[in-house]
Amino acid sequence: MLYFDVNYWVYMIPAFILMLVAQYFVSSTYRRWSQVRNRSQMTGAEAAQRLIRAGGLYDVRVEAVSGRMTDHYDPRQKVLRLSQGVYQTSSVASVAIAAHELGHALQDQEGYFLLRLRSAMIPAVNIGSTLGWVFILLGLVLQWTGLAWLGVIVFSAGALFALATLPVELNASSRAKKLLVQSGIIVGQDEQRGVNSMLNAAAFTYIAALLTSIMQLLYFTSLVGGMGGRRR
Repeated sequence: MLYFDVNYWVYMIPAFILMLVAQYFVSSTYRRWSQVRNRSQMTGAEAAQRLIRAGGLYDVRVEAVSGRMTDHYDPRQKVLRLSQGVYQTSSVASVAIAAHELGHALQDQEGYFLLRLRSAMIPAVNIGSTLGWVFILLGLVLQWTGLAWLGVIVFSAGALFALATLPVELNASSRAKKLLVQSGIIVGQDEQRGVNSMLNAAAFTYIAALLTSIMQLLYFTSLVGGMGGRRR
């Protein structure tokens, strides 16, 4: 129903274009630097193990996971999961990604506030992403303004989650850049440039996701805000 509203596309087309650009940017950057071997000859898994020892994260395990760019850190099980390409390959891209995920493990160890906040928000986001739509649609159909606004408030959890995610990811990338240099895994300005390119491209995707969430929230806010005018 909403997808046939012209105003929806006015809000969302710029966001969709930005997301496509971000995905292309991170994919092309990964393709380039995944073909450049790092001088330390370390795979993503080996780099992660070295950084785990250096950071004293002895309860963190490293596992391979299927898929492409499916790398993530699971704070509940203390597992650093690296995609096959990152786990097995000794490229600049592989160690950059592994170090970034290790940055999340360090955040977890230190009790980094924003990481805890983001984790605590997950249940609310999962509920809000479903109930928000339901409340908004019911409110619009039944002309119950209060219910529609409740839907907007519940739906806004997604935008707040994206807002909390951005500094968490930027902090993990900042840690990764320092760790790779200090540990000697990355040497030379060319390899540092590759790491910076990879992590900056990844950061761009989180910025695009935040802006997409904000634009969607603004659309629903304007839609519900116009209910009173339509009744008159």
